[in-house]
Amino acid sequence: MKEESLHVVTGAFGFSGKYIAARLLSAGHQVRTLTNSRPGNDPHQGRVEVRPLDFGDYQALVNGLRGAKVFYNTYWVRFNYGEHFNYSQALANSRILFDAVREAGVQRIVHVSITNPSEDSPFEYFRDKAILEKLIKESGVSYAILRPAMLFGAEGILINNIAWMLRRFPFFGMFGDGRYRLQPIHVDDLARIAVEQGASRENRVINAIGPETYTFRELVELLGREIGRKRKIISVSLKTGLNIARKVGAMVDDILLTRDEIEGLMGEMLYVEDEPVGEILLSEWIRENRKTLGREYVSELARRRHRS
Repeated sequence: MKEESLHVVTGAFGFSGKYIAARLLSAGHQVRTLTNSRPGNDPHQGRVEVRPLDFGDYQALVNGLRGAKVFYNTYWVRFNYGEHFNYSQALANSRILFDAVREAGVQRIVHVSITNPSEDSPFEYFRDKAILEKLIKESGVSYAILRPAMLFGAEGILINNIAWMLRRFPFFGMFGDGRYRLQPIHVDDLARIAVEQGASRENRVINAIGPETYTFRELVELLGREIGRKRKIISVSLKTGLNIARKVGAMVDDILLTRDEIEGLMGEMLYVEDEPVGEILLSEWIRENRKTLGREYVSELARRRHRS
């Protein structure tokens, strides 16, 4: 019989963490999560042990990690918002978390990063992700760093909210010409790779990209066709696009897109020259989910408020 071992995942009720935890449970492992949220409808049916992700209680973090063979880190924030939901705080929290990992004697870290991180990046998100990778590499703990371009899946935000806009507005505002590329990967493909890397001891950095590459214009056109809402695409400047995003965000009480997200997308930060590791086709997934995509807006801020 395969020996059961303890694996710790951040946010096992969130997006990528939920899929990683499910894969680990299917493989027969004991799973513990560090999280600040616990939904009423537990997707893991009580099989995941819950500990708080409390950066103000270092010893509790160490105790929550103690005995773990592998730590899967999905913790980060999407944009700067408020006192506790921002990059500088997330970076400080991550330093505490990795110190706790080392003190707890965890054997391996599997970390979810982003494509094209660089300490010289003009974008804070990509710059801080590069700093995190450096911390992990210097930790002395065996590691695998996964760099997804963009995640899609049932709980994903970007694809759904593009479809939501296509369903509700007579045109779609495209930043520039829309020819910048991206390589979406399904969240369960990322989870599969994460669990595979958890079983290894080789230090690795993997560009976790999907099997299909799209320009942003092609992605919007594909969504429009599949959900039956082919819209006129109008090229807009960054300034105009940001104004539109702010107005739509105000409608739904959310931050639709930030300047850094738009400029990063236009700068092809979600594209790399590498072999795909994902298997699930975005085109097939959109076709299978075309009846439900975009029916409801998915709010990042609402998720954060719910967690708190």
